[in-house]
Amino acid sequence: MGYHYSEEEVKPRLVFLPGWRFSSNGIQKEFEFRDFVTAFGFITKVAMEAEKADHHPEWSNVWNKVTIRLSTHDSGGVTDKDFQLAETIERHANK
Repeated sequence: MGYHYSEEEVKPRLVFLPGWRFSSNGIQKEFEFRDFVTAFGFITKVAMEAEKADHHPEWSNVWNKVTIRLSTHDSGGVTDKDFQLAETIERHANK
């Protein structure tokens, strides 16, 4: 197991990721889009980035809402990989 951040270490870093919150040893956010197709397009973009980073999110999609939770499972919590992927996700959400 590698090093993971404690909740106290994670929270100050979330200031730079609006809407993200600490949840069950991970970070999580719900995104809302105008419709299902736009939400699914976002999922597709994130999937390609996640595959490149070899870091795969937990997520769910209900119509126009996508909930994403990031945690580095082999480290048992939040690591730099999660923050890096969250930043990438934010770039795609804001396009």
